[in-house]
Amino acid sequence: MASITPQTLDPLNDMMRKIRHDLHRYPELGFDETKTAEKVASELRSSGLEVFEKIGGTGVIGILKNGGGNRAIGLRADIDALPISETSKHDYGSQTNGVMHACGHDGHTAMLLGAANYLSNNRNFDGTVIFIFQPNEENGLGAEAMLKDELFTKFPVDEIYGMHNLPGAAKGSFSTRVGTICSSESLFEIDIRARGGHSAMPQQGVDAILIGSEIVQALQNIVARKLEPGSGCVVSVTEFITDGRRNVLPGSALLKGDVRARTPKSRDLIKSLMQRIINGIALSHDIDIEFSFNTEFIETINSQEQTEASIKVAQNLSDQVDGNRTPMSFSEDFAHLSNAKPGCFILIGNGTEGPNGKPLHASDYDFNDEILTTGASYWASLVSERLPK
Repeated sequence: MASITPQTLDPLNDMMRKIRHDLHRYPELGFDETKTAEKVASELRSSGLEVFEKIGGTGVIGILKNGGGNRAIGLRADIDALPISETSKHDYGSQTNGVMHACGHDGHTAMLLGAANYLSNNRNFDGTVIFIFQPNEENGLGAEAMLKDELFTKFPVDEIYGMHNLPGAAKGSFSTRVGTICSSESLFEIDIRARGGHSAMPQQGVDAILIGSEIVQALQNIVARKLEPGSGCVVSVTEFITDGRRNVLPGSALLKGDVRARTPKSRDLIKSLMQRIINGIALSHDIDIEFSFNTEFIETINSQEQTEASIKVAQNLSDQVDGNRTPMSFSEDFAHLSNAKPGCFILIGNGTEGPNGKPLHASDYDFNDEILTTGASYWASLVSERLPK
């Protein structure tokens, strides 16, 4: 494999920083990334790539071919921001009220654009690279939108790769694993239809708050007593809404929440156990309860061959590589792409100090510009490794 180090990408550092800061100043939410998409398309064309726009809404595709090889790989970056008001003090802060790049998608995009520029000018590979700039990752809708728009039919690939920064991990370190790397996310609603009444005469009604509280407590037994220890699953009730008043017992209540799971089997089991608990409580109180369970993000699962290749590339760039990290509890829309094609999702350390160490989605988080060349060299090296000349 050709030696492509972060220092190799140093000449592109200023370009990537400029792109990243510009994207950070003007963030856009999922499926509204029109200016972001225009910026990405312009940069790709400037680097000499063939460009296709409006894939899956606001997605952008760049194509780079070299040699006569018939293999193709896909490299994916996400481009959307979050509905968060930025509190950072740097001079490239968000100019869009209530919207900011609080997850580092500006950095992901800049790194992949830098890699596209380098590979276009240093064609040390044989085959086709498909650069995928995906919209609306945060809501789990962008990848499916691109797939429904025949992403892999129009732009066939043999394998797919993604990367995300990780605050709290050493700057420029890498971590990944074979198998599940990110959890699924399922949203649930429990609609309790009881009978309201006077707070002084509770025996004449059926208190929806009491029933809701019973459900909340019972749901916690699923992870604690029904699943194997170390399953990594989480069941959280995040909203409890009723129509009760000062002296009125509520006749209805709505519980909303979130389930995280690391395997489809665990996810299905949790759903089944939740339904049984709810049915039992509804029967014991002689009321109706409706239950919905919607999986927006499936589990992100890394294929063995592609993950081993990613680890090999990372080890050539950093002496801090964990090839068997603990799966993450957060969810990632890349899952739909790696479910369609063999692939690997890898994490790159964003640093531990200041805004770079703040949690993802924090209002004072910031992507670390010092890892731009590391990330871009990873992409360039991966292409060289998977499409050898």
